[in-house]
Amino acid sequence: MHGLYGSHPGFLAAAHRGGAALAPENTLAAFGLARGLGLTYLETDVRTTADGVPLAFHDATLDRVTSLRGALAGRTWAEVRHTRVLGREPVLPLENLLAAWPDACVMIDVKEERAIRPTIAAIRRTGSAARVCVAGGWDTWLAAIRHECGPQLTTALGWRSLTALIACARTGTRPPAAVASGAFAHVAWRLGRLSVMARPRVAARLVQMAHDLGLRVITWTIDEPASIGRLLDDGVDGVITDRPDVLRDVLVARGEWAPVR
Repeated sequence: MHGLYGSHPGFLAAAHRGGAALAPENTLAAFGLARGLGLTYLETDVRTTADGVPLAFHDATLDRVTSLRGALAGRTWAEVRHTRVLGREPVLPLENLLAAWPDACVMIDVKEERAIRPTIAAIRRTGSAARVCVAGGWDTWLAAIRHECGPQLTTALGWRSLTALIACARTGTRPPAAVASGAFAHVAWRLGRLSVMARPRVAARLVQMAHDLGLRVITWTIDEPASIGRLLDDGVDGVITDRPDVLRDVLVARGEWAPVR
């Protein structure tokens, strides 16, 4: 058993949606490939069906990655379970992912408020709270999940706290201590047209500010070797990538690859 989420002292290498550039995203095939490459941290998303089944699924609609159309929230699990992601792999219930690799740590990006209760239930049923970090939602959503699942569950900064940290890094303003509402800051390379970690000065400043607050900085979604190397030099604590093979190669070349078994 790997142990508590984040207990590994080294660099945190995470597969975005299982490694979306290598296999159909958010499927057992993708997550299995990432585990085969030696990654212990898996990143996913959660949305729910009309009948409340939480799925490892990114989009609000089914159109982009399945043959079905319309909102996922408008379909029951019985309707969705027979479709295939990119025509190849079954849609994955969150509970199945949490149960598949009991030695893996999972980042869950909470995409909608209606997913809160089903996510709590899936974490409880699989006894996986100690190896889960919830992220991506509003601070109140993440706090509610932690309250129900217990203090062993880890949270990243919610959108309100994260937005404040990014604003401080961009302006050079010291962030208030209250920004540290979680243990990790999951910071984007870019948010739409807004460069965040893509700007070296902002990235270096944000890492220092976060570390001063006791936060660990995880960046997403980084696939280019040069960008990964620059962020490592900036002192980030982890990278979420669609190319876990590339991230591993960069870490191996730098002598920083330390898969957790």
